[in-house]
Amino acid sequence: MPHVPRPGRVAQIYREQLSNPRRERQFMASVGFFAAFAIVRIVTHAIRAGVGPFHNLSVGGRHLHHLVFGIVGLLGTGYLWLVQLGTGMPGCSRAASRATSVAYGASSAITLDEFALWLNLEDVYWARQGRESVDAVVLFGAVLSIGLWGRPFFRELLREVRRV
Repeated sequence: MPHVPRPGRVAQIYREQLSNPRRERQFMASVGFFAAFAIVRIVTHAIRAGVGPFHNLSVGGRHLHHLVFGIVGLLGTGYLWLVQLGTGMPGCSRAASRATSVAYGASSAITLDEFALWLNLEDVYWARQGRESVDAVVLFGAVLSIGLWGRPFFRELLREVRRV
């Protein structure tokens, strides 16, 4: 019967398998991408269904699409990386490196979630052409990249779970 590893052991496996700053940044960006995509989809469905505290945002009577926040996030992250903040280079803060990586992944997902809007130059978010291919590609890409960059961590974690 598998067991749940202690949090300290999970942290140890994480440190061992993601000790390379580049690998950790790629993994963190992938996690941010996947999490943001899932959250954005949940919130947009809640808005459409009229559930919860969520609602569309408007500025001056104009609907504000969430890709705007994604673009601002990408521009902000890019600027931070230009000034060498959170780049993962020796001497840089590891927390800043993680935060900017997650911000990059999340901002990318938020922007790409409305890819059909920039492709068609009209709001087709709920239309067939705005959902099917974009959802499949973005979701698959996020899961694939988490598996790719986090494979050593997940492999070692699975070994730990299988230990009796």
